[in-house]
Amino acid sequence: MASVYPAVSELVAEARRVYAQEFGEEAPRTAVCAPGRVNLIGEHTDYNQGYVLPMALPLVTVVVGSQTSGQDVTVVTATKDADEPRRVDFSLPGDGSPLSPGSPSWANYVKGVIQHYRASPVPGFRAVIASSVPLGGGLSSSASLEVAVYTFLQQLRPDDGDKVSKAVACQQAEHTHAGVPCGIMDQFVSVLGREGHALLIDCRSLEATPVPLADPGLVILITNSNVRHSLTGSEYPMRRRQCEEAASTLGKESLRDATMKDLEEARDRLDDVTCRRARHVIEEIERTVQAAEALKRGAYKEFGKLMVESHNSLRDLYEVSCRELDELVSAAMEVDGVFGSRMTGGGFGGCTVTLLQADAIDRTILHIQRLITVT
Repeated sequence: MASVYPAVSELVAEARRVYAQEFGEEAPRTAVCAPGRVNLIGEHTDYNQGYVLPMALPLVTVVVGSQTSGQDVTVVTATKDADEPRRVDFSLPGDGSPLSPGSPSWANYVKGVIQHYRASPVPGFRAVIASSVPLGGGLSSSASLEVAVYTFLQQLRPDDGDKVSKAVACQQAEHTHAGVPCGIMDQFVSVLGREGHALLIDCRSLEATPVPLADPGLVILITNSNVRHSLTGSEYPMRRRQCEEAASTLGKESLRDATMKDLEEARDRLDDVTCRRARHVIEEIERTVQAAEALKRGAYKEFGKLMVESHNSLRDLYEVSCRELDELVSAAMEVDGVFGSRMTGGGFGGCTVTLLQADAIDRTILHIQRLITVT
């Protein structure tokens, strides 16, 4: 089945059209893109120094633009959002002082990347952003934007960093300017993802192992709940603080080092909520390692079982799911040929990811659509 999202060439054409409309000058000299991602398993484990198993998507963010002679920056987004302006203008500080976050919020990702770019000075530029990654869908539109902007800056003023340093700089941008204390997963896979592979990432060592995912009899289905999530509120940072509190109580650097035995022995020193958060993370790290091994062996039923266990844990222990996501997972699991399904991303809305046989794709989509129509 064809994607409902535009191809990269269409996004570039749209960005070029907006560029001509906004700036009325010769065509932009640079065009780059960076992918969004879907996480197959390993949720809320990255900021606990655990393992994650994401894959890059054909959904991308495109940046087209040109360097200018001064220190002024103008960025326009082709995305129409009634809540925020589509254009932002600012000047790059000549004294090295930091760029301050502000409005519109999408521009803070751009400012953050400029702030943490690993070569200076960054020249002035004009640019247009276009994206096929759904906003607030849990497919990492933010990291896709950050990595695309960083890649654009590399064309204007090359840096001397490697790919991992690039991902870390983009993660820092999200911390300082978007106010989201995210782990490294999203930026890492957007920079280092490989076609036809998932990527098992050790979020402590930042080592990555490609896991082949090119079986023609296998399909990964992403379903958008259309509940737009936001990780800039209090819930996401609260989950991270609870994990840090649990690790500290257990005498560990992070929950990566903890076992269920450690947690049981410390139960009387942890409140019930913090204990449940820690249990999810400890078990999810182990599930992710098991899932990667299952995928390598082609043990798709085993992988699917681990996906469902992950979703149930995110729903019941970590409490980041919602009714719409739960219903989408339940509906998918009712279809013959589906191996597993789970919410993906930070939660509080967004998308589900489902692993299924290729010949089950049409009936799975129809079953989910019928459910949505009924409810």
